[in-house]
Amino acid sequence: MKTSLAAVPYFWTQQAYQDFYHQVAETDIDTVYLGETVCSKRRSMTLQDWIDAGIFLQGKGKQVVLSTMTLLEAESELSYLKKVVQQKEFLVEANDMSAIQVANQAGKHFVSGNAINIYNNQSLSLFHKLGMTRWNIPVELGQQDLKPVIPKAQELGVELEYQVYGRMPLAYSARCFTARHHDLPKDRCQFKCKDDVEGIPVKTREGDSFAQINGIQTQSGKVSNLLNHWQKLYAAGIDYARIVPVAPDTTLQVIKSLTQATANNQPLVDFTDDSREYCNGYWFQMAGLEMIA
Repeated sequence: MKTSLAAVPYFWTQQAYQDFYHQVAETDIDTVYLGETVCSKRRSMTLQDWIDAGIFLQGKGKQVVLSTMTLLEAESELSYLKKVVQQKEFLVEANDMSAIQVANQAGKHFVSGNAINIYNNQSLSLFHKLGMTRWNIPVELGQQDLKPVIPKAQELGVELEYQVYGRMPLAYSARCFTARHHDLPKDRCQFKCKDDVEGIPVKTREGDSFAQINGIQTQSGKVSNLLNHWQKLYAAGIDYARIVPVAPDTTLQVIKSLTQATANNQPLVDFTDDSREYCNGYWFQMAGLEMIA
């Protein structure tokens, strides 16, 4: 089974990104996604910075994919999207339909991000015709949901990618929840999300984990964790086990543990972190916040 690292969903400094990816380069991860997927105001890394990071990672034997924004709200964002899609160095992860349209018009293949609504064989076939070569499966689809779809993907030659670690992306909004949390207007947010290395936790009145605020993105409060079920995913037909970054140190530990397990065909991944709450219910056709050992 191959492993992949999703684009960092949080807003870090340029130095933090560079330090992180220099360490990622020394791991055995197969594929690394790069780029800003949440908010266009996060500009600590330019497109050229991302391309330079990709060239460096590629030189270390990684497949590099450039990820696009998930929610576009301005002409300037569409212009940036076109530059990402039309660059010639790397494959692109298309996270909204405009990216798919631009890629199709340019005759380029793409990875479909998990924000793209593909739930059946008809949609799968349509997106394959448009140029999709890999499908990053929406987190809410479980093993039974995928049983009729996986054979079709294999018939079409579409690779399948499923999230095994990280907070789940639940929703995107034109409103910035981080700015709202700090009582600031969105256009004068003071880049407050840079203060939170992995977002702001939201609890219920009873004190239970509910969600994670990440700018305009809402994530799951609990961290999705299917690490110890990677062999079941592989047996089901999943090609890539996808890690969504949290804090840098923890993410690097997860990469090391998972790649070691897959390389040695170990059923259990040697990773523990009691500082976070976990869930994986969706894969087992249960409520997403449930955790199956």
